[in-house]
Amino acid sequence: MEKYWKIIKEYAIITIATTIVAAAVFFFLVPSHVSVGSISGLAIVITNFIPLPVSALTMILNVGLLIVGFLLVGREFGVKTVYTSILLPAVMGILEKVFPNLGSLMGDPFLDMICYVFFVSVGLAMLFNRNASSGGLDIVAKLMNKFLHMDLGSAMSVSGMLVALSSGLVYDAKIMILSVLGTYLNGIVLDHFIFGFDMKKRVCIVSQKEEAIRQFILHELRSGATLYEAFGAYNLDPRREIITIVDKNEYAKLMSFIEREDPEAFVTVYTVHKIIYRPKK
Repeated sequence: MEKYWKIIKEYAIITIATTIVAAAVFFFLVPSHVSVGSISGLAIVITNFIPLPVSALTMILNVGLLIVGFLLVGREFGVKTVYTSILLPAVMGILEKVFPNLGSLMGDPFLDMICYVFFVSVGLAMLFNRNASSGGLDIVAKLMNKFLHMDLGSAMSVSGMLVALSSGLVYDAKIMILSVLGTYLNGIVLDHFIFGFDMKKRVCIVSQKEEAIRQFILHELRSGATLYEAFGAYNLDPRREIITIVDKNEYAKLMSFIEREDPEAFVTVYTVHKIIYRPKK
């Protein structure tokens, strides 16, 4: 029974996330005509040539891509991709019926684009955290990966930018530039929502006050650390390097302590997006 509740909860979250993405497209992207890199953005451009609602064109494109993907790539997309690919345009279709002839909420394409990027990033982050996606360009990226031998990240970026640039076929330069800018910003904001809240710092320290720093990490920050034997390349003097991973608040405290205790310490800092470990009891 618990297994079924887990599945129901997962698909409830996916449904909410997809609804957020659909609402972002309908309320902010469609009225402003800004074609931020997505299948819905491409549908906005195509409506200028084929007189169908954006929701209908998005459904046609998504279903067509799913069929092509299954034929050429294989069964790699899974039930979640099929579900979101159909649900997204379905929700947009409902919104089109409820809010016919909706105009720009913000009254400015730039503000519409900013609002879209924020809300769609929330929805996409929820989907990615559930190992799902909104379909569309993900399928295009897999096709490009197979036939053009591009890595998936680059394929997503290229396909998104091509969609954004396609707005120049039917809209003015301002809309095209906003589409390209929105596509770029969307990637940055999405990374922040996915990784930003769990981001940590890996701090590597070589210092004459090694023992004091070690004690501070263990007892003041209540964090862990690893010691490595190191040798200076010039005269081969033995040193020990302290490596610790801390969050943003701990990082600020640690750097203040090092600056106070040993301003001559050698410190390198790296960004860590994910940590997998078994906490000590």
